[in-house]
Amino acid sequence: MKAALLVIDLQKAFVDDDNRRSMERACEYINAAIPLFRKRGLPVVWIQHRDDGDGVVPGSPGFEFLDTLKPEPGDARLVKTYGNSFHGTGLAELLSKHGLDTVVATGYCAENCVLSTVRGAQDIDLVPIVLKGSIASGVAERVRFVEDISPLMSFGALAKALD
Repeated sequence: MKAALLVIDLQKAFVDDDNRRSMERACEYINAAIPLFRKRGLPVVWIQHRDDGDGVVPGSPGFEFLDTLKPEPGDARLVKTYGNSFHGTGLAELLSKHGLDTVVATGYCAENCVLSTVRGAQDIDLVPIVLKGSIASGVAERVRFVEDISPLMSFGALAKALD
């Protein structure tokens, strides 16, 4: 398995009272997974949703990632305007350039952008994995639903698989 970690849409503009705790929990898992990828020289890809109509645009405070997440200067950063992180972003080309065959999807919103990205990965013959506990939604049942219908891996299994 040669994988990239995708951190999807955990942006300040999307936090509200309904999803705050879910997003915080997802960040804990993501922050634990990031060193597993960096230690092995595997990419951590930060994906941000742009929505001009809502003012979620580069340079705006809401466009930025949550404060608990810390992209590094060498990490790839992509901006998307569709739910599927592969659509119009160059993500597929980036992964191909590194010879990657697997994506570990994390982030927000489980039932929208994360699920669309998982399906998008399958469409281009990549192996998608959802890291258990690392996806967020304003509705807990939707996180469980996405985890139930997606290829899922625990943190411990991911750490072992990356060894």
